[in-house]
Amino acid sequence: MDRNLALDLVRVTEAAALSAATHMGRGDKILADQAGVDGMRRMFDNIDIDGVVVIGEGEMDEAPMLYIGEQLGRRGPGAPQVDIAVDPVEGTTSVAKGLPNAIAVVAMAPRGCLLNAPDMYMDKIAVGPKAAGKVSLDAPVHENLKATAEALNKSITDLTVTILDRPRHEKLIQECRDAGARIKLFSDGDVAAALATCFDYTGVDILLGIGGAPEGVIAAAGIKCLGGQFEGRLVPANDEERARCQKMGVSYEKILKMEDLAKGEEVYFVATGISDGELLRGVRYIGNNVAKTHSVMMRSKTGTIRFIEAIHRLNKKPSYAY
Repeated sequence: MDRNLALDLVRVTEAAALSAATHMGRGDKILADQAGVDGMRRMFDNIDIDGVVVIGEGEMDEAPMLYIGEQLGRRGPGAPQVDIAVDPVEGTTSVAKGLPNAIAVVAMAPRGCLLNAPDMYMDKIAVGPKAAGKVSLDAPVHENLKATAEALNKSITDLTVTILDRPRHEKLIQECRDAGARIKLFSDGDVAAALATCFDYTGVDILLGIGGAPEGVIAAAGIKCLGGQFEGRLVPANDEERARCQKMGVSYEKILKMEDLAKGEEVYFVATGISDGELLRGVRYIGNNVAKTHSVMMRSKTGTIRFIEAIHRLNKKPSYAY
């Protein structure tokens, strides 16, 4: 794939973020999500790819959201065939309530390289490059904390574990406390939380807990670019979800590792901040129809990570209109 596609993807997430951010704190997460979807779809129409959504809003013949199986891009002769995973507004509740860590995110890889994850829960573990290869979902919590601390040359008491703030994690939180680790709970947005383990300045060392499986694949794509480690195991809630796993050919018993989730060396990950977070700053509307965005662009083949701050004169960009 042409490496310049990564910059095209930045334009996609910028458009989604600019559109969704207009609804910050207004209490309507559905409207914010729809705005992000509309902005993202408009920009995808301008990219010369033959793309298929493998992670989106569900398997539907027709939907207002970017849905699984939807074709994206101009699909001209010779256009690269790619898998696309999207979350136009990762953290819709955060946008609706004016809370941090909402992002617009896209992952892309050659056709057949991103797992078409069923829309259910996934047990997850994520660490940055220094601790990669040292942890496992099969290991007890205290062993994973000990291994991460040793890899980072820290004591467990200096380790920060990030966990989604949900009642299902009460036992996990207590295990981390019993081991002596510090805990940072987050309310929404586990893609950004997983990626935070790969950047020293975030102060986050390891992510543990259960979140959405589609978000797990997107996070794995980003962490692959960063040289970290991500593992997941599907957690079906009932027989219907177990049957869906079987139909899709995805085991809910095995650990899904990086190459199960995002295969190959040519994986792209791009995100733009909607609200302020540890990883990215949110959209700033600075008057006179001008806005600022802050994005990260990553490519697994080269390991390049680019942070991009852009100034948008919205009256000159019809595709960024909201």
